[in-house]
Amino acid sequence: MRIDIITVLPEMLEGFVHESILARAEKKGLAEVRLHNLRDYSTNKWKRVDDYPFGGQAGMVMQIEPIDRCISALKAERDYDEVIFTSPDGEPFNQKIANDLSMGGNLIILAGHYKGVDQRVREHLITREISVGDFVLTGGELPAAIIADAVVRIVPGVIGDEQSALSDCFQDDMLSAPIYTRPRSYKGWDVPEILLSGNEAKIKQWEFDQAMERTQRLRPDLLEK
Repeated sequence: MRIDIITVLPEMLEGFVHESILARAEKKGLAEVRLHNLRDYSTNKWKRVDDYPFGGQAGMVMQIEPIDRCISALKAERDYDEVIFTSPDGEPFNQKIANDLSMGGNLIILAGHYKGVDQRVREHLITREISVGDFVLTGGELPAAIIADAVVRIVPGVIGDEQSALSDCFQDDMLSAPIYTRPRSYKGWDVPEILLSGNEAKIKQWEFDQAMERTQRLRPDLLEK
């Protein structure tokens, strides 16, 4: 799969897309993330991509023309399953959405900035709006990075141990059970004996019970689903 991120601050994401899981996915030929500087699609001699809003509101608004030019150029090269806009009033991002997006093909993510984006972009160019939380950030670069990371890491083959990704929090609308590693005992804090028993069935039951208890205590809203 391929993810194209449109941003006014590509430098902010350069290091992110060339490290860790995303770099591993590209090296394996399973997924790639490409950054596009929106200013490259501006016809303004100062490369501006924003302007004052009609109606006299405060702040600056991303213009439709450079966004349309960039999206049109990308679509001329390949098909895309979704054109996503990162916005605080979009649908809340969760593991299910990440799973669904990872099963598709190519994605475009438009990182919002300034006061917002011309409404015509949302009405005519965007297929999906996603929020990473009920708060406002300076720009949509961090949400775009979050979405890309969450999607790419569960593309089959990206992570060596695929079972690891399948057992992550939220995959079953539950939090994960506690996990432990060596040393077996540290400062009198011991690993639960059940995990050392070798009894796979009992260990699985313990993990389920622990996951259920943690979810009920910390995120009961998940169980309401």
